[in-house]
Amino acid sequence: MQRNQSIVILDGARRTPRADILIDNKAPGLFARFSATQLGGLAIQATLAHTPVDPGLIGHVIMGMAQHSHRDSIYAAQGMRRRGGLGDDVPALTVARICGSGAEAICVGAEMILAGVRHDRKRPFLVVGGGESMQYPFCLYNYRGKKVGTAVQKYGPVDPRGLSGAALQDSLLMGLYDPGARLSMANTAEELGRRYGITREQCDKFAFRSQTNARKARDAGWFDEEIEPVSVVTDGAKPPVTVKYDTHIIDGASLSKMARLRPAFEPGGVITAGNASAVVDGGAAMVICRETEATKRKLRPLARIAGMGVASCDPRIMGWGPVPATKIALESAGIKGSRLAHVELNEAFAPQALACVKDFEKMGIDPEKVNPMGNAIALGHPLGATGAVLTLTCAYALRRKREKYGLVTMCIGGGQGIALILERM
Repeated sequence: MQRNQSIVILDGARRTPRADILIDNKAPGLFARFSATQLGGLAIQATLAHTPVDPGLIGHVIMGMAQHSHRDSIYAAQGMRRRGGLGDDVPALTVARICGSGAEAICVGAEMILAGVRHDRKRPFLVVGGGESMQYPFCLYNYRGKKVGTAVQKYGPVDPRGLSGAALQDSLLMGLYDPGARLSMANTAEELGRRYGITREQCDKFAFRSQTNARKARDAGWFDEEIEPVSVVTDGAKPPVTVKYDTHIIDGASLSKMARLRPAFEPGGVITAGNASAVVDGGAAMVICRETEATKRKLRPLARIAGMGVASCDPRIMGWGPVPATKIALESAGIKGSRLAHVELNEAFAPQALACVKDFEKMGIDPEKVNPMGNAIALGHPLGATGAVLTLTCAYALRRKREKYGLVTMCIGGGQGIALILERM
């Protein structure tokens, strides 16, 4: 890609920690009180504080979000923009490619700059990223149409006296079922496991590797430059809690403990609570611009976006989407898989990730280069934010290791995959 067409991510990009939606599967998670717009806003605020760009030169905000979770979620990127400290004259766009939304926001931002049609040349910088609160609500059915009065309110909480004949459903569980494939996301991963002959033992070993690598990376401080600690009030009578790290990393993880877990989705299946991605809340943001703009203003780029790819696949094996998407991204970047020094492959489920790794190896991608700092099994998958989170992790890892090329890729519910090739500057 020519330099005048090259899009770069500026140094200073930040994310929140990823926090489990529940503590010990009982108490509300540490970020339970934050909406998606608050999480995205925290990430934008931190990024602008660490990126030496005049906020007045930000021309657009593009943020990913997978699903509405709070009453302000409909405003999404606009709410994130406002909470992030940017003015009302900055337009904001929400993009939704389900699990790939954070990566899609980066792609859309890059394309907007390159196309130039809606790009404000007087404000040449864009904020891109994603935010997701997975504190998804219970949805109320068969209630609309009742007379507004004592039991039905236009705004505010619903009076339970009017719930006769209504039904509640968990939108988190509903959203994880694909009516096109007639399978839940977990069952599509079980199907991939069958097709690729992946065993329960292999899944547990992969999950243990994720936990081990994540713990080592945390203890070595490798996440520190990308994470902005978040102060949380959990109890008004107690001092705030500062969340510094992703909360799902298990210090006492062991293969023996994992082996005792029961299959979670199918009798005799290979997926358990220990080898599936953690359900977490989080946000991430970064500032992008043309490379020539960064050079002109003497700004330090973190990485160049060298290639992008998106692909579709059979929804019954939706987790395989990263394979065709990566092929397209590698072709876009003009490099071979063997040149990738660091790969961030979202671990939606262990058999899904292992199937992709098998096909990556055929492309020349070294399996040991995949998720050397752990991934979603240990760190969590905040759907709309994940693509942006993994992009930051990959970019900072390339700089730390002084390696040239990295890959960020993830599967997408419904049967898609998205991939980015990053090049260290």
